[in-house]
Amino acid sequence: MKRIAFCFLFALTAAPAAVLGQAPAYSGNLLLADSESSGGGRGGVVSPIAEPSPGVDKAFSRIAIGSGSSTLGINLTAATNLNRYMNLRTTGSLFSYTINNLAVSDFNVGFKLSMASAGASLDLYPFPRYGLRVSPGLLFINTSHGDGTFTSQGGSNFTLNNVTFYSSTTNPVEGSGSLGLHSQNPAFTITTGWGNIIPRRENKHLSFPFEVGVALIGSPAVNVALTSGQVCTAQGNQCTNVATDQIVQANLQEEVAKYRSDLNPLKTYPIVSGGVAYSFRIR
Repeated sequence: MKRIAFCFLFALTAAPAAVLGQAPAYSGNLLLADSESSGGGRGGVVSPIAEPSPGVDKAFSRIAIGSGSSTLGINLTAATNLNRYMNLRTTGSLFSYTINNLAVSDFNVGFKLSMASAGASLDLYPFPRYGLRVSPGLLFINTSHGDGTFTSQGGSNFTLNNVTFYSSTTNPVEGSGSLGLHSQNPAFTITTGWGNIIPRRENKHLSFPFEVGVALIGSPAVNVALTSGQVCTAQGNQCTNVATDQIVQANLQEEVAKYRSDLNPLKTYPIVSGGVAYSFRIR
């Protein structure tokens, strides 16, 4: 049974109020004041002329659209700049994968992984010229989960809580399992990465952002049930209904408790993400 649980896990693992207004920058251009206004035909007075800073520093002046992949699935990303040091970014991720008739020990296993999430983060760039960032955020939608079924081969044995049972040759044991990855919803995220999805150079549009971090999704919800078939104390002898056999069910619950303990580290779900994005000015 433990091999089945690890198979499910393998399939599962096979996306952060600085100053908003900034003082305008001064251009290096110098203009001569009207010589007549200075009187006496003297040379003009040199004065600096204030010009606005580049549009990229104005809030909501540019947006970026991107895509990529991560441990949360295939993602689409949209972002806008708030100022030179901050971007606001939203990401949606989807992934689905199905396995049918996979042989694990003496079981035939079917498994479907469905991952779906959406979140937002505030990208903070303490040194915007270098692209290093820290991004706190939230997964405000997360429905990621896996569901599986398994059927034993007739006459085969399996172990629950170190106790061996035999599946009936004429009425093999069948069961189902589920793994939920959304106990904490919404979930806090924190990542760090390299590459600004909205490059600070006006003539640069393409970027290749990368990030690593975690999502605090809560302890995984693990459930396994033996739903039909007969279980025997010895091969072909003294068979009972597996769904009502108290000894089998008690040992099953002990085994599931071990699975929950083994999978508990996933409550701090790892995020590794990479992709490509294109940014452009909107005002």
